[in-house]
Amino acid sequence: MGKKLVAYFSASGVTGSVAKKLAEAVDGELYEIRPKVAYTSADLNWNNSSSRSSVEMKDKSSRPELADKNAKLDGVDVIFLGFPIWWYVAPTIINTFLESYDFSGKTIILFATSGGSGFGNAVAGLQPSAPGAKIREGKLFNRRVSVEELKKWAESV
Repeated sequence: MGKKLVAYFSASGVTGSVAKKLAEAVDGELYEIRPKVAYTSADLNWNNSSSRSSVEMKDKSSRPELADKNAKLDGVDVIFLGFPIWWYVAPTIINTFLESYDFSGKTIILFATSGGSGFGNAVAGLQPSAPGAKIREGKLFNRRVSVEELKKWAESV
C-alpha cells in the first residue's frame, strides 16, 4: 500500500474514534467529512420519520452539503472510508463526499460502525458516486477496537 487517507463521517463520535485509531494503525492522513450544517440529536432520531436523517435516507438523491472540500488526495492510493450504518447503507453525505472528488484508479476500503445492522447494500449504493474507483466492503467495528486489531485488519485487506 502506498500513501493512505482515512476519511470518515461521524455523527456521534463512535466512527471518529475508530477512524483516529485506524489512521494511527496505517500511518495515514486523517480527514473528517463534515456536513455544512451539523446534525443535532433531533436530526439523528431515526424513530421520527420527519427527522433530517430519516428524510435524507428516504431520498436516495439527497446530497447533504459538505462543510469543506479539503481532502488531500494527491499521491493517495488507498482511502479507508468510514461511516455509521444508517438504514443498512452509508449516509448520503458519503455520496456527497465521493462525488466531490475524482477517485479514478484509487481503492476505497469501507469501514463502519453500527448498532447492529451490517453493511447491507453500502457498496452498491456508493459505487456510482465514485466511477473509476474500486470500492471494497471492509469491516464493522465498535469503539473498543484497538490500534493493533486495526493494523492487522488493514494489512489483511
